[in-house]
Amino acid sequence: MEYGPSDSEPGHDGTEELPTAIKILIAGGFGVGKTTMVSSVSEIEPLRTEEVITDQSLGVDDMVGVEAKTTTTVAMDFGRITVDSGLLVYLFGTPGQDRFWFMWDELVYGALGAIVLADTRRLADSFSAVDFFERRNTPFIVAVNCFDGARRYPPEDIRIALDLDPDVPVLLCDARHRESSKAVLITLVDYVMSLLPDETEETDAPALGAR
Repeated sequence: MEYGPSDSEPGHDGTEELPTAIKILIAGGFGVGKTTMVSSVSEIEPLRTEEVITDQSLGVDDMVGVEAKTTTTVAMDFGRITVDSGLLVYLFGTPGQDRFWFMWDELVYGALGAIVLADTRRLADSFSAVDFFERRNTPFIVAVNCFDGARRYPPEDIRIALDLDPDVPVLLCDARHRESSKAVLITLVDYVMSLLPDETEETDAPALGAR
């Protein structure tokens, strides 16, 4: 996935053709690195809705394993990638705390697919995200964000632990690094393309990102 100019090109009739835009969600539990991934790969300064964690979170939000975290996303993160003059990728990072999950129903609408970021220190937090996308028939992959000091497991062990279907891609990544985040995005797009029916088949393409 190479980034290119964002200017649209004139069509055959001389009119300006608007680029195609696709929407990708980056989801997962609290503190798994969603904001970091959007920031690492976006070509623009990401829109963030982070707020300082206050005493009101005590007893409400589960901070086990992320005690050093001082901010949280309360609505969404937003970034953009220009693949070429005809294709834009919009990235939406979801809030991770349970009390902000009502935003997910709006953010998933129209999405091509989703990346479920996982943290092996809090792997159980990924079940809700996996279930959310499975119930909505939204294609997703699982990317394990390899935090410093966290124990690493083979992707197949993660698949078994999360009870994923055999065809759902699982890969390791470092959300801090652009190339690693870009590889995750490419894996998702390749996976979604693999789900589309062959042009010779007489079946309709699946409705991606439906509510």
